[in-house]
Order: sequence, then structure tokens, then C-alpha cells
Amino acid sequence: MISVIYSDEFLQHDTGLFHPEKPARLTAITTALHQAAWADQLQWNLPISIDKRDVIPYIEKCHTLAHIDRIRQIAEKGGGMLDGDTPVSAKSYEIALLAVSAWLDGVDQVLTTHEPAFILARPPGHHATQKTGMGFCLFSNAAIAAQYALEKPNINRVAILDWDVHHGNGTENIVENHPNIAYCSLHQFPCYPGTGRASDKGKFDNVLNIPMLSESTLSDYQVAFEKQVLPFLLKFSPDLLIISAGYDANEADPLASINLKPSDYGVFTQYLLTLNCPILFGLEGGYDLEALAQSVVATLEPFVKR
Repeated sequence: MISVIYSDEFLQHDTGLFHPEKPARLTAITTALHQAAWADQLQWNLPISIDKRDVIPYIEKCHTLAHIDRIRQIAEKGGGMLDGDTPVSAKSYEIALLAVSAWLDGVDQVLTTHEPAFILARPPGHHATQKTGMGFCLFSNAAIAAQYALEKPNINRVAILDWDVHHGNGTENIVENHPNIAYCSLHQFPCYPGTGRASDKGKFDNVLNIPMLSESTLSDYQVAFEKQVLPFLLKFSPDLLIISAGYDANEADPLASINLKPSDYGVFTQYLLTLNCPILFGLEGGYDLEALAQSVVATLEPFVKR
């Protein structure tokens, strides 16, 4: 079975009427998954509620207390902005905590079952640095999940692959000095947030940034996967692979200019299956609703048992 970890509570992170990171992103994906021909192979799970799990200690391993408190205080005052494009609504703090809980559940799920899991949560996280949120992101879900996984038996190395069209500056900021976490990002460059140069390698040569040119297509990504991504991950030999699964590299997406198609993400998954390790996917960007939904379907299709 393919596990999908989702709650309608994630729709309560209110970003405002015209913000691209909107609740409709999740409803589009859930609708598409329920309509998939193999929907009976999906197991839908609710995340553990924040009343039953204290996620703050895990968040504190990746973020400063000042950052955590700032988001909480903005929410308690009814909402506000972290920066020009990162809103915090009255419910955003607790929903962001629930998103972290969902990512932790995903780690537990894939390590227990050795079957894939997809975290359908928001707000996203890969731009959130140790000290601040930005780029629609509040807490660095993937980095927090990676640190959490390293506490599990027999998990000594965790890799994060970020195929969102924007560089995950927050994830890199948090893990670049951690010898047991590798970070690999394919991203349009130059593009927001302006980071992710190929020369950035991490303290332990544990970072691989692959800047992609505007208008890149699947064939360009295939070269990157075959020549760089897979050799990097194989050399690191992770016990768990976490995918920061953003879908804004689709040609239909309004926020960037890479020319992938939804079906291309199934090709990415096929590459990852050659690594023979548990895989956890978690949603990051992707703002054209149709392309986003069909991309998630394509990502999971290679796991379907015929």
C-alpha cells in the first residue's frame, strides 16, 4: 500500500484570497488521487494530533526559539506577515505544528512498512531557515524529519532530494553542517531565493546543488539524474530518502519557467527506485492546480502493484 498522510485541518492555514500557496492545492491533489485508477492501493492516514505529540522538541533541533515564538505570537494576535509573501493566520502556528507531526508520521510509516508515503501537508517548509520563515514556508519540515529519522534504530544516514523549482535554502542552511544528512537540489537558477550555487558543497561534501537553466525539459533533468543525482546519492548510501516534492517546475506553473510535464515526475520516481531504500515524499511547491495534482499522481504511479 501507498500511505497518504493528510488532514482537512491543513486547509485552515489561511494565506489570503489571491495567494498562490492556497488550500485548493490540497483539495486538487486529494481529488486526483481518489480518482486514480489505483485509488484502492492508497491508505489514507491522519497525522498524530499536536495534543497527543509534542513536536516542539523536534522543531527546536532545526530552528531557534525566537523563530518558533515569533510565528506563535503572530498567530496569537490574529495573523500577520513574516515577510512580503509569507502570511501567518490565526491558525497557522498550530497547523504548521501539525504539518511537522505529519512528516514525522511519514518517517515512522516508511521505516516500519518499507512502503512509500506521501505527506500532503501545508504550509511547506524548504525555505525556512534556522532563524526565520520565508517563501511561503514556516518550519523546515524535511530537515526536521531527517533529524528525527536519525534517532531511529539502524538509521545512520538520511538524504534529502529537493526537486522543487526553487532552491531549498532553508533545508540547506539547517543540514549543511550535519555529516549524516545529505542534501541535493535541482532548481532553476537564477531564481528565487537566489541561493543554490553549484560551488556550495556543505561542510562534509554533503550538499549537491544542480542549477537548471530556464526552459529546461525532461531530457535535461535526465542528464542531471544520471550524471549527478544518482551517483551522489549512491555514494552517500542513505538509509532513508526524503523527497522535498515541489511541482512548480511544470511548464504550466506561474512562478517559474522550467518546462517539465506532470508525467515526468514518474520518471524521477523510477530513478529513485534504483536506490533500494525507503522513500518519503512531502509536498513543497506547485501552483498550477491541474499540473500539481497530476504530478503527484505520476510520482506515485511507479509504486502501483499491477
